[in-house]
Amino acid sequence: MSTFSQISPEALSDNTIKLIGKEWMLVTAKSDNKVNTMTASWGGLGVMWGKPVAFVVIRSSRYTKEFIDQEESFSLSFFGNAYKKHLGYLGTVSGRDEDKIAKSGLTVVEDEVPYFEEARLVLKVKTLYAQEMKKDCFLNQEYCEKWYPNENYHTLYVAEITEALTK
Repeated sequence: MSTFSQISPEALSDNTIKLIGKEWMLVTAKSDNKVNTMTASWGGLGVMWGKPVAFVVIRSSRYTKEFIDQEESFSLSFFGNAYKKHLGYLGTVSGRDEDKIAKSGLTVVEDEVPYFEEARLVLKVKTLYAQEMKKDCFLNQEYCEKWYPNENYHTLYVAEITEALTK
């Protein structure tokens, strides 16, 4: 039985800069009955097109991106600092190479959109928009040079928050 309660996205009280940038999140998707996840520390929450949304960026080289591109929904799981070691591991090992979720010790909740039982906050989201970042779109080329020296750009996803779960 799940220990989560559904809340309105507007009821979120976390500082999102701390939540994403300092505590990190797991971006998780399921495709062809396989679940994959990755750690992310870039993104945001806000409002777009009159809907509560999450902004997520994923590099083209990430295995999880393949799952997100094949399915319309995914989840964002937030844990807090107690799980930092778990998230560090999940961010450095590829699901292409091993069953990193099983090795992490975290428990996947098998729902229409998978997420983690150990999380303190989960956002289920549905992709509304995706666009690959391009070198010529950077207004300040210093960012491009610093963060993309190998031109391994992110794809920006804007995803509607369809459900927010908290403990």
